[in-house]
Amino acid sequence: MSLEIVRNDITKMQTGAIVNAANSSLQMGGGVCGAIFRAAGARELQAACDRIGHCPTGGAVETPAFQLHADYIIHAVGPIWRGGNESEEELLRSCYKNSLELAASLGCESIAFPLISAGIYGYPKDQALQVAISEIHHFLLEHEMLVFVVVFDKQSFSISEKLYRSVKQFVDENYIEEQEIRYPRNRRILEQDVMADAAFGQLEQSISQSGLEEALKRMDEPFSMRLLRFIDEKNMSDVDTYKKANIDRKLFSKIRNSKNYTPMKKTVIAFAIALRLDLEETEELLESAGYALSRSNKFDVIIEYFIEQENYGIHEINEALFAFDQPLLGA
Repeated sequence: MSLEIVRNDITKMQTGAIVNAANSSLQMGGGVCGAIFRAAGARELQAACDRIGHCPTGGAVETPAFQLHADYIIHAVGPIWRGGNESEEELLRSCYKNSLELAASLGCESIAFPLISAGIYGYPKDQALQVAISEIHHFLLEHEMLVFVVVFDKQSFSISEKLYRSVKQFVDENYIEEQEIRYPRNRRILEQDVMADAAFGQLEQSISQSGLEEALKRMDEPFSMRLLRFIDEKNMSDVDTYKKANIDRKLFSKIRNSKNYTPMKKTVIAFAIALRLDLEETEELLESAGYALSRSNKFDVIIEYFIEQENYGIHEINEALFAFDQPLLGA
């Protein structure tokens, strides 16, 4: 399935499993741990944890979720940050890996994580986020599951300062708040989620000249055909493409089997990123779905930045989009 970063209270998530940032003795703590215990029912949850007794750092165990909107609580014990030289990253990766594998063994189709160890355990938030995204992405390449990384507020989320500054500078230099609509190629449609095909602009002009039948024959290649052609040209498989695009398999199947289906703009761009298309190729794919990049749209400017940098890491792009309050890629 896919990975999503969401701003929410993790105790409100309706998923197969909710991950608790636990301590090794599985006792009710503060922060996220305390919030999960209180929402689940502290007495019942503590009794279940006491029956297990202990979980090593890097490990994960499960209990029922009791009053939460989930089937299970997976208790993952993250490392305390001690400067980065005491296997903290390895242990944190193990937390995510073990939690995901445990959720899969329990039959969970979805799971919600906090940023483990990034609270009172002191793990730098930007590094904790990178570890989380990396391990989840690695897992999703081989498994089908909807994974959420849940942050409570903007202060709980942090991308690298270097990346943030670079993206912000690019946005400041290229974003134009007020701009006349341009038509660099055919008809350019700037609204983010308009479900229309630019080829109809050509169709309107040709109907009066040659009749409807001839005009329809001259319509541009539809999005699904253009996408499949790019997949072949880039020597990619369907599975690699939709997984790298952070796209659900069912949605990809719908696109492949429905010639006239047009996905949202952010989904089209997710495919462009997965296929490592350059700006010209990205514009071509967007145009086939009736969209275009615009310097008057911050989302588009950020996408342009990453393509120009030849940085096609979709989860890193989503981190930047989230930091700038923009829609995330994928579906």
